[in-house]
Amino acid sequence: MAMLLGIIGGVVLVLCFCSVFLLKWNEVRYRRKGLPPGTMGWPLFGETTEFLKQGPNFMKHQRTRYGSFFKSHILGCPTIVSMDPELNRYILMNESKGLVPGYPQSMLDILGKCNIAAVHGSTHKYMRGALLSIISPTLIKDQHLPKIDEFMRSFLSHWDNRIINLQDKTKEMAFLSSLKQIAGMESSSISHPFMTEFFKLVLGTLSLPIDLPGTNYRRGLQARKNIVSILSQLLDERRESQETHQDMLGSLMMGRRENRYKLTDEEIIDLIITIMYSGYETVSTTSMMAVKYLHDHPKVLEEMRKEHFAIRERKKPEDPIDCNDLKSMRFTRAVIFETSRLATIVNGVLRKTTHDMELNGYLIPKGWRIYVYTREINYDQFLYQDPLTFNPWRWLGNSLESQSHFLIFGGGTRQCPGKELGIAEISTFLHYFVTRYRWEEVGGDKLMKFPRVEAPNGLHIRVSSFTN
Repeated sequence: MAMLLGIIGGVVLVLCFCSVFLLKWNEVRYRRKGLPPGTMGWPLFGETTEFLKQGPNFMKHQRTRYGSFFKSHILGCPTIVSMDPELNRYILMNESKGLVPGYPQSMLDILGKCNIAAVHGSTHKYMRGALLSIISPTLIKDQHLPKIDEFMRSFLSHWDNRIINLQDKTKEMAFLSSLKQIAGMESSSISHPFMTEFFKLVLGTLSLPIDLPGTNYRRGLQARKNIVSILSQLLDERRESQETHQDMLGSLMMGRRENRYKLTDEEIIDLIITIMYSGYETVSTTSMMAVKYLHDHPKVLEEMRKEHFAIRERKKPEDPIDCNDLKSMRFTRAVIFETSRLATIVNGVLRKTTHDMELNGYLIPKGWRIYVYTREINYDQFLYQDPLTFNPWRWLGNSLESQSHFLIFGGGTRQCPGKELGIAEISTFLHYFVTRYRWEEVGGDKLMKFPRVEAPNGLHIRVSSFTN
């Protein structure tokens, strides 16, 4: 027994020694002159585990030790973390100076090499122009909003006297609404196989790029292949029929024929996948959390209902929501912004240096990622009074939306191009939900706020008809 304990003790000592050696070796490896302070963790894995487990607390701890600009090794690469509002804005506004998108490899592989997050310079400008051409204010008004309204009416028509998992329903809503705008009439025939693969694709982009059987990354790559096949077949069928389609795909194909934005099939497919991907999580999660906050704050819900019943009073029951109705939803817009701020749907964005550069007085090597961590800005008491309180009224009658620290939708040339379309979807969903139903939560479903906002076991509500 004594010998066994001695062997175990020896193994523990060796492991401790090896751990200390590896940690020290990794620190020395990245000890370059001019780099910001910080720690690098383990070789290969860095501090990713601590970052994902501790989330905001990890960031706050590092900021306490090293300030608002420090180095780390997270998400598979050496990374500089910036938590300074002014510096964050500078980084986001200066892509032309070598601060280009630096998204994780798994995301780039699965979303495609032509996706708008992967390209920069003139290619990004061209692809962004193509994207903006199909989600312009005119097209939102004349083409997309009628589809959104029709879809939301139908989607929310049978919720009375049911217990539903709101998280699942808002995910389904965001996906199907987006697909209807993209593929119009054909969306119903491809929705089931597309949705099955799409959910696998999303999980794949959030995984480490380890291409082994059974990994989310491998499943994500296969899901992409299947989605490309579905969309390629749809493109071929439309070319054969030569019919004109009033949807996003039709606009992209028309632009190609008119030589306005002459995208290849690969570019069109990657753009469609990007539209689906970028709007899916923000629209679904913001919708879920808005309903949660409305449930928890009756006065906010009362004000919201007042706004939406005023809209219904000046319309016939069958009349759809139009652009003027959206403009009148000032309080609803405030609820969406406050939900995005308090829940922090997006924690930050990644950039990458294209050459050695000086930033904030430090030398940042070429190829390093810069994590523009915007989460803490949302809770800064100097920017938002009582920052942990859900208060949509803070967005009314002032210029918060135009402030330089307003980075909820990104900044610079990378500001979310689908911002207004996403707000239109969420607003229309909330309109029909709060005017048709009342609801109560079933059970104490837990919410996680990091690294993604989600309810691990779902968010269940009992829905009943609302009588005004």
